[in-house]
Formats: sequence, structure tokens, C-alpha cells
Amino acid sequence: MSDVRLSIGGREYIVTCKDGEEARLNALGNLVDTKAREAGGSAGGLNESRLLLFASLLLADQLYDAQPTATAAPATTNNDEMAETLERLAERLEKRVQALEDQA
Repeated sequence: MSDVRLSIGGREYIVTCKDGEEARLNALGNLVDTKAREAGGSAGGLNESRLLLFASLLLADQLYDAQPTATAAPATTNNDEMAETLERLAERLEKRVQALEDQA
């Protein structure tokens, strides 16, 4: 297992991954960071949970738009796996946001 340091939305996170998956995780982290900055730039003043939630929604929207139509070739496994990962992330973020709102 390897630890990868990701910078997302101006914050650093250390994420563990399988050996050999570091480059992919860095690339995914860069994509999430891009969307987090996009989300933060348009909404401004978002807390960490909301920023990551909106970044996830932007990524999910991008994946949704990229899904093939009935006449197009089927999606690759990588897109399917990424969509599942983003769905799980969005669910976790929703729970975290709800917990933070309940505390407030």
C-alpha cells in the first residue's frame, strides 16, 4: 500500500492506495481539485463538505453527459468504475454535510 498526498480545494489529504495506483490517484485528485476550484469559484465561501459535494456533483454531471446514447458504443469499464466511485463519494459527502448541518 502507498500513501498519496492530494491537494484538493486548497487542502491537503493523504489517501492510501494499492501499489502501482499512485499515478491514477494523482490524476483523479487533480480532476477533483479542478472541479472543487470551479465549484468554489462560482459559489464562494463554501465549507469543506459543501465544496467537495459540489465538486462531486460537477464530476457526476460530466460523467452523466458523457454516457453513450443507445446508438453509441457501450461505456468502458473505467467510466463505469469511476461513476460508481463518484456515487459512493457523493453519498459519503451528503452524510457528512447532513452531520455538520445537524451539529449547527
